[in-house]
Amino acid sequence: MPDTDRQQRLEQLEEKLAAAQQAQEPAPRKEEHYSQAQHAWRMVVELVAGLGIGFGMGYGLDWLFGTLPIFMLIFTCLGLVAGVKTMIRSAQELQDRQMAYEAEQDTADDVRTVKDTAGDPRKDEGA
Repeated sequence: MPDTDRQQRLEQLEEKLAAAQQAQEPAPRKEEHYSQAQHAWRMVVELVAGLGIGFGMGYGLDWLFGTLPIFMLIFTCLGLVAGVKTMIRSAQELQDRQMAYEAEQDTADDVRTVKDTAGDPRKDEGA
């Protein structure tokens, strides 16, 4: 008799544990898709950040050495170059993702086409 009571309590405890674990499971993450505007803003921010960092470094060096704004001009140009280079890298990354997605879609379409025509002898005859 005590074994059946103990068995029932263990089963109830296991059910409670399973329910608690299910409640604490994180929701499945959805794949994030960003709009083109978000990507464009990212690139603008990268360009402005490069310019700002270059300007700040140049201004700081000019202040430190007491020179004309030569370092400010040089480092602002370098910041512009770095920002453009970062933008190009981001655009290449986006293009690579898009190409991979399109290739995946083409492969899936090809597989569906092969499955559709594989069992139908009329498609082989051209009818």
